[in-house]
Amino acid sequence: MNVLTKIAIIIILSLVSYISNAQKGFKLTVHIEEANSNEGQMMIALYDSESDFLDKTFKGTKSEISNNGCTVTFENVPEGTYAVSIFHDENKNDKLDSNFIGIPKEDYGCSNNAKGFMGPPKWKDAKFELKEDKSITITL
Repeated sequence: MNVLTKIAIIIILSLVSYISNAQKGFKLTVHIEEANSNEGQMMIALYDSESDFLDKTFKGTKSEISNNGCTVTFENVPEGTYAVSIFHDENKNDKLDSNFIGIPKEDYGCSNNAKGFMGPPKWKDAKFELKEDKSITITL
């Protein structure tokens, strides 16, 4: 093999290795605690932008509840700014039930334990940076 072919192979292998490492995401582990009961399920949503917060999920999952909490892990999450919201779907109807004026009847929470005032929590209070594997806890 000539030198030019060897250099080309080395460059291609380096590029493939760089691309596969660049596309590797991180693990985000979410611990939820202090649910009212073990009835129903937890609905967990991960958001990747302020414009989608509490509207369009980036990734989402459901989890059974034990010992009044649960733990879920989102895999291969790219580096960036995120927020998490959860609610305790006690009747397993896949939605956050509210009363006639819109106040939630089921427990809910957000990353950083952000609380809303006269409305839902704000992105700026719930957001966090993901630059490495991370674990967060949300208390209901």
